[in-house]
Amino acid sequence: MWSLASPLALLLLPLPLLATRILARADAESGALIVPNSIGARLEAGGASTVSAAGRRILPPVLWVALVLALAGPQRVIPTKALPASGRDIVLALDLSGSMEQKDFEYEGREVSRLDAVKRMAVAFVRGRAGDRVGLVIFAKEAYFATPPTYDVEAVAQNIEEATIGISGRSTAISDGLGLALKRLTKSPSPSRVVILLSDGVNNAGTVVPKDAAELARTLGIRVHTIALGPRDMTETTNDPDVVDAETLRAVAEASGGTAFRVRTTKDLEAVGRAIDSMETSPE
Repeated sequence: MWSLASPLALLLLPLPLLATRILARADAESGALIVPNSIGARLEAGGASTVSAAGRRILPPVLWVALVLALAGPQRVIPTKALPASGRDIVLALDLSGSMEQKDFEYEGREVSRLDAVKRMAVAFVRGRAGDRVGLVIFAKEAYFATPPTYDVEAVAQNIEEATIGISGRSTAISDGLGLALKRLTKSPSPSRVVILLSDGVNNAGTVVPKDAAELARTLGIRVHTIALGPRDMTETTNDPDVVDAETLRAVAEASGGTAFRVRTTKDLEAVGRAIDSMETSPE
């Protein structure tokens, strides 16, 4: 089915005819154009144009009709299936601190950084959430909303793919990232509000204590699923600056009624994506 975006533009079609009737014709001999002798000779001989007289008469009206039709904006209307809406709001809070550069994950037989591994899982998860409103919070030293909650899951996936380390500092403000996600979800009328918090470090920036953010989530009725990423955590070593505080992330999840996940390998990360999908089922 075809339609016009601006059908009133068709009223311009008779404009040239009206102009020729209303406006006085200029005297063809009232003006002159100085041209070189070689061009003047061709004009006198009738060789200035290879277009026939009939073509010169037809071409202007055709061009005018084409221009008016373009202004009218012809468009094809195609019926599409309505997008199912689950009413669920999900915000991903992703750690983009400097430690995410560590290449201690494996994908298809080669070493990849923690960030690259997380991107693959997060993008696949987001693209499978059609019908949910999904948002993206990026945090390191500072936290900000990269994508407010939206039904356009493809836009969220693209922002995840384009995320780079250093844009928000290199420290780890876990509680600020969680707090910002909670602040936005507080305004949501959805009965099902979820934060998926992923970090590979220890809260060492920001002004909020993770335990306080977890209590706020519990008070607001917002579930927080946490993902502790990295091969080692604080209970296993004391002199490694790139370990993850898995205990704190577990406490945050438990306090809010969510689930805590421990990820050490790429397979673990893929399993987490499937697990969260099964807990927070998509309408599709």
